[in-house]
Amino acid sequence: MSSTTRSLRAARLSTFGFFALNGFLMGIWVVHIPAVEARAGVSHAVLGWLLLLLGGGAFAGMRATGPLTDRFGARTVVPVTAALCSAGLVLPGLATGPLALGGALLVFGFGIGCLDVSMNTHAVQVEHGYRRPVMSAFHAVYSVGGVLAALVGARTLSWGWSPAATLAGVSLLGLAAAALATPALLPPEPAPTRDAADDGPGHPAAGARHRTPARIWALAALALMLMLSEGVANDWSVLAVRDVLGAPAATAAFAYGAFSTAMTLGRLAGDRVAGRFGPVAVVRYGSAVAAVGLTTAALAGSVPLALAGWTLFGLGLSGGIPQLFSAAGHADRDHAGANVSRVAGLGYLGMLAGPAAIGPLTRVVPLNLAFFLPVALCVTAACAATVLRPGAAPAPPRRDAGRLVPGEAAEGAAPGTAPGAVRPATGSVPEPR
Repeated sequence: MSSTTRSLRAARLSTFGFFALNGFLMGIWVVHIPAVEARAGVSHAVLGWLLLLLGGGAFAGMRATGPLTDRFGARTVVPVTAALCSAGLVLPGLATGPLALGGALLVFGFGIGCLDVSMNTHAVQVEHGYRRPVMSAFHAVYSVGGVLAALVGARTLSWGWSPAATLAGVSLLGLAAAALATPALLPPEPAPTRDAADDGPGHPAAGARHRTPARIWALAALALMLMLSEGVANDWSVLAVRDVLGAPAATAAFAYGAFSTAMTLGRLAGDRVAGRFGPVAVVRYGSAVAAVGLTTAALAGSVPLALAGWTLFGLGLSGGIPQLFSAAGHADRDHAGANVSRVAGLGYLGMLAGPAAIGPLTRVVPLNLAFFLPVALCVTAACAATVLRPGAAPAPPRRDAGRLVPGEAAEGAAPGTAPGAVRPATGSVPEPR
């Protein structure tokens, strides 16, 4: 095994670590929301407004981190953002009033957004080295981190630990985990060279600010649609089963459990599916399956059928977002961070907007019929999935060992080629396993 292959495998494991850390930090916060709310002495209504600061901080962090990652490299930015996110976690546990809690959530949200973009940008770099889809598994590990956080949080709460003690302990563990995972991160890729004639004043790159291609905004719009749909499941699935079907609270909780479990399992298998059928097929047919699943959940007359619908909904949505992030990162390797930040940022806004959009609709139609808004968005995403095909907007070529190596298209890219990635020159390192 060559040293380059070993470094790629180590970088992949390190990236798994940062995704798990992000999911764990977010999950441990969610578990402690009721305890933090009680300590800060705020009502549900005030907490709802304060949580918008967490979302706003995350969006600002995503927007800020993309260009920084492109400039300094993911190896530098990922550990810094992981440290910021870990350190910020302790602040909500210390808040004793609404102002302090709002500031704490703003800082923590900023760290979450920064880490989200930087680790996804590094994941794109790892996927490029592997020359096959590996992004979906990273997102699956994020979900696993959230599940582990729920288990750990439930145990510490049963022991009577205060939120400040638990969040401080997890914060220290997060800092240690980030320090351990950092050395294996990949160094920044060398910038592509240009001929001297290309540096003249007439060249677009000379003195011009990078303009985001229309294709990136199209990918971001798809991310908004799919993450809005995911947000609806996160906040309304349990309520729908309880209120529409009259199920007990304990039974209704299985709706979100079925959705999240199906999404995690789908992402664990997503890389093989994307490698076999291509990213366009994953988003197209996955979104169609999600639309069928949510329609089933909305119209179900029994709890088992509703749970089956939520399961199908999670399975259908599972593969879309990893493929969108991957396509954004591979579209222009020199601006991968900025492109990922745009797709992630708009998608995150969709996740925040989803629950808020359903609420007002329930004043006009029953809750289950309001779900046809995300159904329509899933159908739209299925119809627009061809935007993921790199052939529709080829990525700029990069120089590899002195030769230009263009990107390759694929709904059906050649086997072993990451979606939108560039094909390495002949004689490159064998593909890692």
